[in-house]
Amino acid sequence: MAEASESLVTDPGAPETLRAARSFGAAASVYQAARPGYPEEAVAWLVGDAARVLDLGAGTGKLTQALVALDRDVIAVDPVEEMLEELEVQVPGVPRILGTAEDIPIEDDSVDAVVAGQAWHWFIPARAVPEIARVLRPGGVLGLVWNSRDTSVGWLREAGEIMHERHDASATFESYVQIGRPFGPIEEHTVAWTARVPRERFLDLVRSRSYFITASADEQRDTIEKLEELLVGHPELQGRDELDVPYLTRCFRARLG
Repeated sequence: MAEASESLVTDPGAPETLRAARSFGAAASVYQAARPGYPEEAVAWLVGDAARVLDLGAGTGKLTQALVALDRDVIAVDPVEEMLEELEVQVPGVPRILGTAEDIPIEDDSVDAVVAGQAWHWFIPARAVPEIARVLRPGGVLGLVWNSRDTSVGWLREAGEIMHERHDASATFESYVQIGRPFGPIEEHTVAWTARVPRERFLDLVRSRSYFITASADEQRDTIEKLEELLVGHPELQGRDELDVPYLTRCFRARLG
């Protein structure tokens, strides 16, 4: 679902949070085109030797694609039908099920790993953790992953201010990712990488964010205009048709005790 910098909501069950989560259905194709994928190294670390993997909050299949590329047997679950329709286009043949982290519509002890890409912040942990434990086989793994833009880069930091990013999410995950029993200790792994994207695709990334989708037309127009000015006029970007966007892929995993 959402990119790291728009995550860490205070109450995943609050009406405004649910409205933001469901807003992705209106922009599924833009989301798929604009959002970055996940580096193979990160996904391989996340699932280890798990053969059958549940992608929870799968969205349009960004993480699903990486799992299939690693030759894993994948089931995709998401609460938004439009996102799963886009997933079918991108990763045909993967079983798609409408469902939530709090009510996972698969059998007990049926998968070796459950993963969530850009999605844990939409879950209600008190209800999701027992459900995830239920569908995992003994010793199974829960893996959580976020792509976070590296805002130490000057122009990206300025873009984040225009995009109303609330904080540097990459600096807060250690305190945010709390799973608890019946899972064991949390392990962490970070992969740094760079995506080269056309300027317009970066703007599409902004258009795929929940805060933008739910904003007024005037607010949307103002955001895009300010970003266009930045991307054309910033000294680090002048004369460039493509942008180098540095990412940190932050991975967390815990094993079922």
